[in-house]
Amino acid sequence: MLDWMNWLVGAGILVIAELFTGTFYLLMIAIGLAFGGIAALLGLSGPIQTLVAAVVGVVATSILHRSRFGRPAKGSANRDHNVNLDIGERVSVPSWQGGRARVMYRGALWDVELGPGALPEAGEYRIVEVQGSRLIVANS
Repeated sequence: MLDWMNWLVGAGILVIAELFTGTFYLLMIAIGLAFGGIAALLGLSGPIQTLVAAVVGVVATSILHRSRFGRPAKGSANRDHNVNLDIGERVSVPSWQGGRARVMYRGALWDVELGPGALPEAGEYRIVEVQGSRLIVANS
């Protein structure tokens, strides 16, 4: 098999492996291998092909690492609607005792606390955070 075919087969294998991992890092290395294949098509020597593949892979990986796709989300799971489906739901609070209350929510009693800037009035509240068995709420 020709050199450029070897490079592209390697890139294809990494793309398939990347589909199983869910990260983009293997895809960046596959891009480097594809550039190694392009270097082979241009007739460059084996060490130069390897150098091109390595440099492009490292540069692509470092660019990915500095982007927003290379970093985990900084938000707390306590406030993330995608993690906790209670975030954004409504709860009715009949009365407050010092910024705290007990309410029936989803068939069970929950402790409720006021979030920052919320006013302690009887009525409907929106859940903004869940801390264990405590609901942190804001005025709706």
